Amino acid sequence: MAWLYLIVGGFLEIAWAFGLQESHGFTRVVPSVLTVAALIASFALFARAMRVIEIGTAYAIFTGIGTAGTAIVGILFLGEPAEVGKLVFITILLCGIIGLKVISGEKKPAVQQAGDSGSVSAGLTTNGGAVSSERQEVQ
Repeated sequence: MAWLYLIVGGFLEIAWAFGLQESHGFTRVVPSVLTVAALIASFALFARAMRVIEIGTAYAIFTGIGTAGTAIVGILFLGEPAEVGKLVFITILLCGIIGLKVISGEKKPAVQQAGDSGSVSAGLTTNGGAVSSERQEVQ
């Protein structure tokens, strides 16, 4: 599910980038509201995906989808030139995104902070079949 969040978040990045232009510097109300909504949803999905996907991979894919997609939208809908060099580099970028997806694993469980008590939860460990919770004090 994290990959779906990341991909949808990337497509929403394309939407808010396009919306920035259509809002004319946030002077047009409807495009401005839609742009801000897409931006918030995009980052919320990106943040949710990073619970599972490593940050380096997640960020590269998220921004890669946004970058390539925005360039393609510019070519298809905004009359930007479809130069050979631009198309080659968009293709390289898309290959990098696909490559990162293929080789990426999931995050290892992270150490979580337990409120403001100054302790850190290091997860559960097994000791000869018995499960115990470990806590470390943080200075």
